[in-house]
Amino acid sequence: MSKGSINVSVENIFPLIKKFLYSDHEIFLRELISNATDATTKLKHLISIGEAKVEYGNPQIEIKIDKDNKTLHIKDQGLGMTAEEVEKYINQIAFSGAEEFLEKYKDSNNETGVIGHFGLGFYSAFMVADKVEIITKSYKDETAAHWTCDGSPEYTLEAHDKKERGTEIILHISEDEKDFLEDSKISGLLTKYNRFNQIPIKFGTKTETLPLPEDAAEDAKPETEEVDNIINNTTPAWTKKPADLESEDYKTFYRELYPMQFEEPLFHIHLNVDYPFNLTGILYFPRLTQNMDIQKDRIQLYQNQVFVTDNVEGIVPDFLQMLKGVIDSPDIPLNVSRSYLQADGAVKKISGYITKKVADKLSSLFKKDREDFEQKWNDIKVIIEYGMLSEEKFFDKAKKFALYPTVNDSFFTFDELVEKTKDAQTDKDGNHVILYAANKDAQHSYIEDAKAKGYEVLLLDTPIVPHLMQKLEMESGDAKIQFKRVDADHIDNLIKKDDTVISKLSEEEKEKLKPVIEGAVNNSSYTIQLEAMDSSSSPFLITVPEFMRRMKEMQATGGGMMGMGNMPEMYNLVVNTNHELVSDILNADESKQKQLISQAFDLAKLSQNLLHGEELTNFIKRSYDLIK
Repeated sequence: MSKGSINVSVENIFPLIKKFLYSDHEIFLRELISNATDATTKLKHLISIGEAKVEYGNPQIEIKIDKDNKTLHIKDQGLGMTAEEVEKYINQIAFSGAEEFLEKYKDSNNETGVIGHFGLGFYSAFMVADKVEIITKSYKDETAAHWTCDGSPEYTLEAHDKKERGTEIILHISEDEKDFLEDSKISGLLTKYNRFNQIPIKFGTKTETLPLPEDAAEDAKPETEEVDNIINNTTPAWTKKPADLESEDYKTFYRELYPMQFEEPLFHIHLNVDYPFNLTGILYFPRLTQNMDIQKDRIQLYQNQVFVTDNVEGIVPDFLQMLKGVIDSPDIPLNVSRSYLQADGAVKKISGYITKKVADKLSSLFKKDREDFEQKWNDIKVIIEYGMLSEEKFFDKAKKFALYPTVNDSFFTFDELVEKTKDAQTDKDGNHVILYAANKDAQHSYIEDAKAKGYEVLLLDTPIVPHLMQKLEMESGDAKIQFKRVDADHIDNLIKKDDTVISKLSEEEKEKLKPVIEGAVNNSSYTIQLEAMDSSSSPFLITVPEFMRRMKEMQATGGGMMGMGNMPEMYNLVVNTNHELVSDILNADESKQKQLISQAFDLAKLSQNLLHGEELTNFIKRSYDLIK
């Protein structure tokens, strides 16, 4: 037996491990199983190149709890280690940066994960164990070794009578971590981190019912047997070639990933690239609500089939984090920190590749079956519109397949929309006007006015539309395209007409009428406009100036005029000088004028959902009085 001190450059490395990795102490099991997996896959490689003259067999990793001895065992059938290799790989930890690390973080809590960065994978075991043993036998014909350490730099290393190839790690679980001796705890961790591990993982046994023989009696009871409980799927869908998978295989895998998700995904994207980085995975487009915040943290990141995190910020572009699925890349370390992701060039390339792959898939779906793409539009538009705003390269590709639905349930691409409306929809300044509504019910009368004149009206109802319109207008160049909501002004002011409507009121009558209406309305939020419109149009019409409303909407979604405080409510009250009621107002006595103006004004506010509280109560009372 030999004794010695682990070669580290700081004596208090074990308190360091416990202190700084405690918030993630459960990852010790992931780290140890990853080591066991590496040992097994490396053995397979050595056999394949003829360097190891042994049978590979059907190796598995076994996890076992011994409650009586308060130990947790991780056992593999990999290449094992000789005593010399234990000295090299276990005792001589590469801690060149440990002192610097300790000094830097001695007064703060570190939650970025340091295991991968400082060679601490195996030593994460000491986060939960008072003592750790290694019993290992190499595939080489040498005596097995038994290493023991009690959490201090002191260790013992002696020969052992182990006959089978492989390594067993024995953790003597500390008193304050005894929940790691519970089956449910370990089972949960294995499901979280290792359910797609590439080597079968055994955890206990399960009872299986044997099939009855063909000649069994009708009342015969089937026999049962105890079999190994393998907790993982070693060949998940993303590790296979797309050509080997059917549509149902992708749906089955989706249900495996999200067993509590009852809706089927809309479609999937299979990722597979090996240069200039390695990346595989499957992304699913789920059915989305318009609430973007609750959709994130659904993509799972793996490294060689070992779960890393479901926070893929920095790896997956922000607008695609509402997707679901799996990404697996050996180029991303098991312990991902935000600073690492921001600095790593490979990660940026991965993000760019995913963006391109998604854009290409969407373009392919659009070209292949536009009708089906249109049917899916409402479920995917939030992602696409968000992507067009946040990723310039995605914007360039998405312009060709992004759709703009109308209130009549027709769909146009942007180019189709521009071509269809370019001659018929211009304003007095020569701008190409694209009309839209945000709510079919709330803006129904305005929509009907526009449709009656033969204009196309889009239905743009996502919260990021104001930002997207701004970008599309800026990108329009010489076309001078402007989006205007149908209630931004009277339709004849939004779009230039060839024929001018003549006002029935003279200039003198209009000069007399305007102060009467201003006095009765008595609200600084409203600007009174007297306009000559068709006599069939409403007598009073409330419009919201496009610029002011859009700025308020952008401010509400975080992209508007920041630092300017809340913008005031601003409305136009458009008075139709050709309406019979307006003539009645002009010719009525003062009391009647006030009553008619108040009633017409409240009706206009009611149509815009602006009538509430005391004003609504007064309107109802006044309406009953008028009926009487």
